[in-house]
Amino acid sequence: MATAPLLQILQGYLQATTERQQLVISNMANIDTPGYQTRDLNFEQALQRAEGDPGGMQLSPVVQEVRGLPERADGNDVNIDRESMLLSETQIQYQLGVQLVKGQFEQLLTAIKDSD
Repeated sequence: MATAPLLQILQGYLQATTERQQLVISNMANIDTPGYQTRDLNFEQALQRAEGDPGGMQLSPVVQEVRGLPERADGNDVNIDRESMLLSETQIQYQLGVQLVKGQFEQLLTAIKDSD
């Protein structure tokens, strides 16, 4: 049954969205820290790795500094509008992941009931 590997991927997806949310909040908290550089996850790369590795099925996103953002005179490049948008996007992605997990459990429950 393909449900268990899919649940593993969804678990990794939820972990990655949680980690990204924490990074975005950290970026926002450091908006006034001189020299602070915005960090984010390469989420798409993590998904591609998980799809290409059916044996492992692990999402392991890499935390990296975001390049190309305009810096202020103090060297800080956090943009509160960008981070607010990413926070909203990440919350929606997490909710989507929760709904997908719920759907998988509903399928399992249906299969169990049908086998009775």
